[in-house]
Amino acid sequence: MVKLVLVRHGQSLANQENVYTGWSDSPLTEKGIAEAKLAGRKLSGTDISFAHVHTSVLKRAIKTADLIISELDQAYLPLTKTWRLNERHYGALRGLNKDVTRKLYGEKQVALWRRSYDAVPPLLKERPKERRYQRYPASIVPKAESLKMASKRIIPYWVDHIAPELLRGKNQLVVAHGSTLRALVKYLEAISDEGIDGVEVANAAPIVYELDEKLQIISKTIL
Repeated sequence: MVKLVLVRHGQSLANQENVYTGWSDSPLTEKGIAEAKLAGRKLSGTDISFAHVHTSVLKRAIKTADLIISELDQAYLPLTKTWRLNERHYGALRGLNKDVTRKLYGEKQVALWRRSYDAVPPLLKERPKERRYQRYPASIVPKAESLKMASKRIIPYWVDHIAPELLRGKNQLVVAHGSTLRALVKYLEAISDEGIDGVEVANAAPIVYELDEKLQIISKTIL
């Protein structure tokens, strides 16, 4: 048996201000820092020894990962940062207050953009250029993404980098974002396209999966 732990970052400034973030960077708040440390302490109580940590290239997830492994006294762990674990890209909604968008577009439309599997938010006119992505083809930066579109970059990372390590019996820690983790949960638990609408991943609440030798779920615990 092997353990997979998924953790969404602690509260970010964008969470606090109730704005769409996506691929934009947003720091952790003081509350978010405290949440990340608490997540680390909760995991410390499980006595899980991890072999590898996976996170995005966005600082709210990176900082959360650093705080968790520090609390675990496992700061020596190898840590991979990948754009494939970035939050879903909210396109032209990014930076807008969520309550304001409900007034602009209607609650039903906003609910579809936020929670459904295949609804795409309004697109950016141009792909933003950031130094962190310069080593990659420009096409990796979306103008907007549905959860389905985000899954197409997230699941290959699971298949190529996380699952092989789990199959070797090595416990893995993934610290990422709400939509990133919803996509992984959907895949792992074989949740339908319609069913994923009701799935929420809370900030800094570790999800602990115990998996068998074929990576089928034996148990799931939310700390």
